Amino acid sequence: MNLILLFADDFIAPDRVRLRGRRLQHVRTVHRAGVGDTLCVGRIEGQIGQGTVLVCDDALLEMQVAFTSAPPPPLPLTLLLALPRPKVLKRVLITATSMGVKQIYLLNSYRVEKSYWSSPQLSAENLHDTLCLGLEQARDTLMPQIHLRPLFKPFVEDELPSLCAGKTAVVAHPGDVRSANVPVLEPGLLAVGPEGGFIPYELDKLQATGFQAISLGVRILRVEAAVPALLACLFPPSGA
Repeated sequence: MNLILLFADDFIAPDRVRLRGRRLQHVRTVHRAGVGDTLCVGRIEGQIGQGTVLVCDDALLEMQVAFTSAPPPPLPLTLLLALPRPKVLKRVLITATSMGVKQIYLLNSYRVEKSYWSSPQLSAENLHDTLCLGLEQARDTLMPQIHLRPLFKPFVEDELPSLCAGKTAVVAHPGDVRSANVPVLEPGLLAVGPEGGFIPYELDKLQATGFQAISLGVRILRVEAAVPALLACLFPPSGA
């Protein structure tokens, strides 16, 4: 936890917060903070700053907080992700959130197991908790938005064209299609299929909407490896 994420109900005064549960335990067991220590804090959808520990015991953590800087800028990308199995989904969402993605569409695909759509991982509470882990990792406060789209064809035909308007759109597809080592023009869309890729029908539908197929090469990667690799290639850090 590189940042302690704060919510409205944590505040007991404009400059004072009281925490219990997971965040308290993390501060005690990982940061091993005591009274007088300072920790990095951030208010959800707001600024980042410092919290000075006033009370820290088995029951609660109280800090005086001050906010001084803006969160890092969002990545100018919308991620379209064929719904992976639940454990993989959690890892991918944490990674994408840590890297600054703020719009994520979870899509159906022929190779997506129907049972994945009934996973508890897709509940609003579990998605929120997962995204918080990504924000805490990256010292960010801007919560991503998750959009569930369990019907592929209606989404691609009725909604995707407007999302693509004026943007560069690429679909990652296994095989030696094209090197993905050139940054996408901002803003952009990236579609990532299930392991093995989208089936030809789905790839054709995406390309008809304006997507260009790209590839990381002949190796077929797991989704949790492909997503950060693609994001790093398409949006390299400044100065890279």
